[in-house]
Formats: sequence, structure tokens, C-alpha cells
Amino acid sequence: MQKCIVGKKIGMTQLFNESGKVIPVTVIEAGPCVVVQKKTTENDGYEAVQIGFGDISDKACNKPQKGHFAKADVANKRTLKEFRLEDCSTLNVGDLIKADAFAAGDAVDVVGTSKGKGYAGVIKRYNFGRLKETHGTGPVARHQGSLGACSDPSRVMKGKKLPGHLGAERVTVQNLEIVKVDVENNLIAIKGAVPGAKGGLICITDSVKA
Repeated sequence: MQKCIVGKKIGMTQLFNESGKVIPVTVIEAGPCVVVQKKTTENDGYEAVQIGFGDISDKACNKPQKGHFAKADVANKRTLKEFRLEDCSTLNVGDLIKADAFAAGDAVDVVGTSKGKGYAGVIKRYNFGRLKETHGTGPVARHQGSLGACSDPSRVMKGKKLPGHLGAERVTVQNLEIVKVDVENNLIAIKGAVPGAKGGLICITDSVKA
């Protein structure tokens, strides 16, 4: 069965394996999540499950949200995420998804929102090289240089790499390995780095390429 869970990035640390080798890991507070809604082919045209993570008070919910949670008979949740799984029949509304859905050694895909870095130039954004700093180049050594041809096509082509907003976008990292699962504290340690800052929202699913 394909698995999924939503969590919060705690930070990075390191663990040691049996041979004493250091493994850098990212610790994620995964769940507990509850199934809030099931999408079916008959009603919605596709199959999916909607799961909620993080409790909030009634005061923080608007009226449509309260009705949505009341219909499922679950507590108010801060975050709702939808997952299209291969087989949704094993999950029902109200079911709890905890960290023990995954085990050490599992290969997973992790989705997060990368750190926002504001307006950035092409060197930081796209790893462009610098221009010459001598022979009349002037104070533009970190600019992008020529943008294209002159008379034809007489415009800058779409998709040209230019300065702009860097980061704060959805990023998926595939085929990461789960090193350890702490069921009591709802923690999952994943080998390597995952996108986002501390406290950022993280979605974990089975790897599609494993």
C-alpha cells in the first residue's frame, strides 16, 4: 500500500550506524494525521485522500472549515493536504496516520517549500559567471551580459534567465532513505537535507522511483 504523511521540519542532526559511521539526518515531526475526506471516482472523477495535520481552535476556523471538519467528525486541523494514492480503499474518514506507517530503510519522496531568498541576481540565482573586471567593463561585473540578437528577432526570447525572486517555491527531493522512526514522539529521521526552513511544512510519500 502506498503511504503518505504530513509533518513539520524540526531541524538537522546526526546519527551513527552500527559500524560507527556518521549519518546526517533531518528530523521531521510526522503526524499524527487524520483522514478528513475521501475523493472517489463517482463523486469527484478521481481517487484521493485528504489528511489534516496540526490541531487549532474553533476561533481560528471559519464557518465552511468548521462544517467540513464536523462532517468528518474530526478535530479542527491547521493544514489539509490531498494525496492521490494507488489504493485509497484501505483508508477511511477518521483513520489516524502515524509515524509508524513508515519504517527504517524505506525510500521516500519529500516535498517542502524552499527558503525564500528575495530578489536575486543571475549569479546567485542561476550560477552565471562574472564578467571581466578590467578593460572598460565598468561596475557591472555581476550583470547577465547580452540578452540576445539585435535586429532579428528584435526581442528578448521567453524563458531568458534573468534576475528575479529566488526560493519560496515547492521543491521535491526524491529517493531519500529513512534512517530511524521514533513512534512514541512521532519523529522520522531522513538521511540528508530536505527543502525548507525549521518549522516548515513537509509532505512524505513512498518514492515513485524506488
